[in-house]
Order: sequence, then C-alpha cells, then structure tokens
Amino acid sequence: MTKRSFFDEMGAGENGVRPPYGGFARVLDETPIDRLKTKQHEADEFFRKQGITFLTYGEDGSDERLIPFDPIPRILSAGEWDTLRRGCLQRVRALNMFLRDIYHDHEVVKAGVVPAEMVFCNAAYRPEMRGVNLAREVYAHIAGIDLVRISESEFYVLEDNLRTPSGVSYVLENREIMLRLFPEAFAAQRVAPVGNYPEMLLRNLRAVAPDASGDPTVAVLTPGRFNSAYFEHVFLADQMGVELVEGSDLIVKGGRVYMRTTEGPVQVDVIYRRLDDEFLDPLAFRPDSALGVPGLLSVVRSGGVTLANAIGTGVADDKAIYTYVPEIIRFYLGEEPILSNVPTHRLGEADDLKYALEHLHELVVKEVHGSGGYGMLVGPAASKAEREAYKKRIEADPAAFIAQPTLALSTCPTLVENGIAPRHVDLRPFVLSGEETSVIPGGLTRVALTKGSLVVNSSQGGGTKDTWVLEA
Repeated sequence: MTKRSFFDEMGAGENGVRPPYGGFARVLDETPIDRLKTKQHEADEFFRKQGITFLTYGEDGSDERLIPFDPIPRILSAGEWDTLRRGCLQRVRALNMFLRDIYHDHEVVKAGVVPAEMVFCNAAYRPEMRGVNLAREVYAHIAGIDLVRISESEFYVLEDNLRTPSGVSYVLENREIMLRLFPEAFAAQRVAPVGNYPEMLLRNLRAVAPDASGDPTVAVLTPGRFNSAYFEHVFLADQMGVELVEGSDLIVKGGRVYMRTTEGPVQVDVIYRRLDDEFLDPLAFRPDSALGVPGLLSVVRSGGVTLANAIGTGVADDKAIYTYVPEIIRFYLGEEPILSNVPTHRLGEADDLKYALEHLHELVVKEVHGSGGYGMLVGPAASKAEREAYKKRIEADPAAFIAQPTLALSTCPTLVENGIAPRHVDLRPFVLSGEETSVIPGGLTRVALTKGSLVVNSSQGGGTKDTWVLEA
C-alpha cells in the first residue's frame, strides 16, 4: 500500500511555513517543548476549575471527562476564511428555505429536485409543523457546518448540523485560555475576535420572538445535568444573561409558555432548546418524556412561542438529504455552491450499494441518522470481521446508510507526548440566523489525537484547538 500524503496547513515545502502561520511559528521556535507542555497543563487546570467537561457514552455507561485541548492554534488567512464564510452563509440560507418549503408548498419535491420519500418518509420530518409560519421564516437559528480540507484550496462540507449543534462554548473558552497562554502572539498579529458570540446569539433569538418589538424573554431549555453538553447549556445561558430551565420549570397556559420563578410566572417568548424533538412535548411526541413541556407544540403552532431551532429541522441535516444540498442551493438561490459536498454514495440506490459493498475496505460508511461518530465504519481501519458484520447491517436496510471515500484530511501541528507532530483536523463554523445571518470567525477545530486517526469527534477521543482567523 502506498503512503498517503496529507496537506500540512502549517508547512510549505521543506523547512517552510505557510504565511498564516508565520507569526506563531516564531512563537513556537522560541518556546521549549517543556514550556508548551506546562502551558497545556495550565489550560487543563483552567478547564477543570471552570467545570468544562463532556460526557461520553459506552457499553459501561457514561464517563465525564475533560476534552483534550491542544495549545497550538489552527490558523486561517482572511482570504481562506472569506470563502468558508460565504459558503456557510449560502448553505444555511438555502437549507432554511428548504425547510420552510417542505412544511408549506413542497415546491422542491414537485420540481423533482428531492424525492418525496426522502422528505415525507424521513424519521425527522414532523407533519405537525405543516403550514406553521415561523418568525422571519427561520427554522435553523443555530447551525454548525462541518468542513474538512484536503489541499491548499479544497475544502469540503462533511455534514450539516441543524438540530441542536454543540461545541461553541469550547470556541469561546479555547480563545480565553489562549489569550492567557500566548498574549504576545495576539499582540503581534490581528486575530478576529469571537467573544461577541453570546451577544450575537441573544440578538438573533430576540429578533424571532412572536413580538420582537417589545422586550422578549429568552430561556435555554436543557435536558439536565446528565446531558453530554450540559456545561455548554449552563455556559451559554450565563453568557447571554438568560435563565437556564428544565421542562419542569415551564408551564403552558392560555396559549403561552411561562417560566416558574420565586416571584411568580414569567412569560417566555423564545426558547433556545437543547432537547431533541421527540422529548419536547409528551402530549405530541413521546408520552414517556419527563424532559419536555406538556402542550408546548400547541403554543408553537399558534405562534405564541419561538423554538430555536424549530421542530422538524432534522430533515435538513439528515445524511441522505445532505447528498441533495448542492441541488437545493441551485433550486432556491440560483447559485452554484461555493463549498462542495464530499462525493457520496446513496446506498438505497442499487448501483451505489453494489459499489459500496465491493469497496468497503476503502470507504467510510455512516448511518443516515447517526451523529457524534457513533455507528460508522472506517473501512481502511476496520478488520475484515468488522467489515463483514457491518456489511450485514447495510444489506438489512441499505437506505439507512451512505458511503464516502476516505478523505486525506489536512493536518495541523499538535502537541503530543513526544513533541510536536501532525494530526488530522476538521472545522465546525457556527452560523446564526434571525435578525441577520452571520458566522462567528473560525469556529471549532477538532483534532484526532491518535496518530493516523481520521476520527476527530470528542465522543471518540478527539480534542480541540483554538481557531484563528487573521484579519486583513
């Protein structure tokens, strides 16, 4: 087997450094490895004191731990970021239009752009939302677009996250600790700030309130402290200066939602929910849910409260729908996609299924409704027995899977046990929609800490880096 080559985001030929990394390369040259490791330990201690933890789930239950932090940033030039920014904005605008359409006029289906069964038979499609008009026609108020890079100029969208995308708290906390660890690096170059994200988020949430002209009340709805992203729920509520609530804190009365307080009920106008659709309202969805609010759907349907993200947004981040997003962009915007999809095989189609089954050793296979790196097969890294077992799963329900080539993900220098070494990374920019559509500069860089691994998910042992966008 020939050795694969990967794009080195810092390097530029032998002993060279790409321009975006020029300033920080000098910092690295002047900082001994032992000092870097000390800084990393300082970061870990900071995160531990802040309670910045993440729950992972396995056969033996859940495990609470720190997400590993790497002190060497991932750096993008102003030009690189501009392309990514415009591509993410274009994609989210089109997906919001798609969501409105499939719950109203179904033009995209009538035109044959997306097959009807892909929409109306989708497990994430919520017929209860048909005909419901939402404020500013926004469905995905917060979106995370996962990107990968394979060359100097080639970025691909790996997947869209439009249900309850997580990770932005790490963007903000990573930047705070980097400002403490490397103040001289920030002083030497202009790095786009990210600290105004909570303010941007709150402004966009208030803009989609049923009566945005007043002083709308916003709350963050969490499933509780046993959720893997609970730290983020607490963090964002605190940063926005709004209440963090659980389902038991909310009641429905007179077509409105109220929050219980020591001073009596307070009307809530916008709920930033970090709770999956099926748990939101036991009267409409899962009757055994103790996490939701009885009657919540009826208030959403009557326009008495705004949920961010809206119920039913999961259709647009389904991995089968992902394969149609370039056509969706062309249909609604009349534009060519700025960012390309990864070439993807739809295993519900006979030719794609045949190819995938014959090339499992080369492909990454994912569940259409999967997330977090769970339930996927990385063919080149899997054993023959693992591939055979996965093959049986595919054959039992081909339409439940997609397959993609194993990409040559770019690498960034990363502090490891033996020094600094290249490790594979991806990037999740966060797109906000409401008063306007905007992107926080950079986003969450996730890094595969194991040598040779292409799996960057935090749930699978990956770490994070601060992402710097250099201002022009």
